[in-house]
Amino acid sequence: MIVAIDGPAATGKSTSAKLVAQKLGFTYLDTGAMYRCVTLSVLEQNVDLNDKKSLIFLLDSMEIKFKKSGSETLVFLNRKDVSNDIRKTAVTSHVSAVSSIKEVRDFLVKNQRKIAKSNNCVVEGRDIGTIVFPEAEIKFFLVADMSIRAKRRQLELLKLGEKKSLDVLIKEIQKRDDLDSNRENSPLTKANDAIKVDTTNMTINSQIEYIVNRVKLITIGN
Repeated sequence: MIVAIDGPAATGKSTSAKLVAQKLGFTYLDTGAMYRCVTLSVLEQNVDLNDKKSLIFLLDSMEIKFKKSGSETLVFLNRKDVSNDIRKTAVTSHVSAVSSIKEVRDFLVKNQRKIAKSNNCVVEGRDIGTIVFPEAEIKFFLVADMSIRAKRRQLELLKLGEKKSLDVLIKEIQKRDDLDSNRENSPLTKANDAIKVDTTNMTINSQIEYIVNRVKLITIGN
């Protein structure tokens, strides 16, 4: 079974998906982390995004793995723990550009479908319900007010030792929304059959409870 959770940045997708997966006993597939891993590699190796040959060589040499560590899921890139590195501003600022490239999306979508083929999964991203798993049994599309999204991002960065004003973060999130929604390959958009969830005034626990209960209605019905 596939539970698809889509939406723009800082709406609670990653945290909700992770905890929903725990509640249901499903595999948590963080597609955003996979795109961030590619972005980190591109930055570290100074790959020109217009140089398709070098980009494909980079992708072919990459190994991305997720490992459970207590209640956390660690992200490993070529056997190195990059869980914190991929959340930093440098990666966040470039991930939309990298994820818009067809070769990158094709490479990661292939890997995502391979993982989900033999597992019940909660999958979050921006095109999960429309492109990656259009046949998902249940889909959610999370939204939230911009000010709340900026505050959430600010708290996330503080945990990584970075400080940014809300005004700067609002501009950055708006720019990313625009890039994600207007990219040529797999733009951010709500699937017609997705359930819209406004998380502005919802706690993480209430988000999880709502999603889990909707999923259980589907499984009971089957």
